[in-house]
Amino acid sequence: MIGIWFRTWILGIKSLLLHPLRSLLTVLGIFIGVASVIWLLAIGEGISVKAQEQIKGLGADNIIVRSIKPPSQAVAVTRGPAPYGITRSDFDKLVATIPTIRRALPIREIRRQFRYSDRSLDGRLVGCTPEYAEVTLLQLDRGHFITDADLAKKNNVCVLAAETAGALFPFENPIGRSIHVDEAYYVVIGVCKPRNPTAGIGGSLAAQDFSKDVYIPITTLRDRIGDMVVTQRSGSFEGEIVELSQITLRVTNVDHVIETADAVRATLASSHRQQDYGVTVPLELLEQARTTRLMFIIFMGLIAAISLLVGGIGIMNIMLATVTERTREIGIRRALGAKRRDITRQFLAETIVLSIVGGATGVLGGLLCGPVINTIREGVTQAFPEVMATVPEVMRTVSPVIVPWSIPLAFFISMGVGVIFGIYPAMRAAAMDPIEALRHE
Repeated sequence: MIGIWFRTWILGIKSLLLHPLRSLLTVLGIFIGVASVIWLLAIGEGISVKAQEQIKGLGADNIIVRSIKPPSQAVAVTRGPAPYGITRSDFDKLVATIPTIRRALPIREIRRQFRYSDRSLDGRLVGCTPEYAEVTLLQLDRGHFITDADLAKKNNVCVLAAETAGALFPFENPIGRSIHVDEAYYVVIGVCKPRNPTAGIGGSLAAQDFSKDVYIPITTLRDRIGDMVVTQRSGSFEGEIVELSQITLRVTNVDHVIETADAVRATLASSHRQQDYGVTVPLELLEQARTTRLMFIIFMGLIAAISLLVGGIGIMNIMLATVTERTREIGIRRALGAKRRDITRQFLAETIVLSIVGGATGVLGGLLCGPVINTIREGVTQAFPEVMATVPEVMRTVSPVIVPWSIPLAFFISMGVGVIFGIYPAMRAAAMDPIEALRHE
């Protein structure tokens, strides 16, 4: 039996080599189908991993409450701006009434210009507490972050982001020197390492860029600047009163995050008549991202399956043409004693050979997904830097991630396609009448 199958495979390969171009084009259809399955799933997985990393960076045990400016609050200072957003009393109430909150971080952010000597930089002035560095994953390059003593004494100290330090102090060590913000001076006590920005996640959480920040104690910010911020737009001055830009709450246990978030929403709803705040729960977003990932994988898989279907149709088309061409050969083999199962086995072996070769080369092509995409992206970036600068960051930075199970899945699907689409031509060849086949010219 083994000898019969061995001779069948050898004969099948020889038959395919008689028409190399036709066989190559058939293999190409399977190659494209298998490679597309691996590529599409890898691209989808890469995008999903990127999104989940950004959400995880917010902390699975965190709840983020953010002030949102209602459109009606853009009023002139002369008319008296109304306060909006979360307040210090909201902060105290949340901490006092919700027992599952382990830690609460008040944050205030203001756009300001930072100056040192003849150099200046527009950036974000962040009033925060010592825990801010841990929650936002900031790492110190030199010096130290804000301390509890700085917070209690309202010290005029600051910590610079990496780009801020590079712009204001390109040739000297900033530690111990003072920068100018408005009319006040702040002594630099630390410099952070570069920190990648986070994308906007959720309707209430905008993108966070940490590159041009200056961090000071939140008590110092309130004492020096206060709650009102005045900005000049289109020749007129506009003001806003905001006590806190954000409150980051850490829950005692991940299992309590959802119920704590519901309690936070209920507490804030009782003291805010208008929706001037937003509650973002990274854990909820993470679950949504995982669900979306599954749907995305299914969608990508269906698209790739179409390519394999087209490849299978190509196999059937070629094998039907081959059966017609080899009608006389089939008649001779039947006349010499070959049975129908021998003819079926012969043609089925040829389709399986085409599927194996196409599947194997498709897997190799699929594994090249990452290097090929990165090479193309680098080439396009060098050739068209302005165009790439306008492309969303996820497209400029995401890397495909090969899904391990996609490789055997794609290969065995290609084998199945070869068998399924090869059965009909093989059965048609075996069903030929030997006498009619011998008469065929």
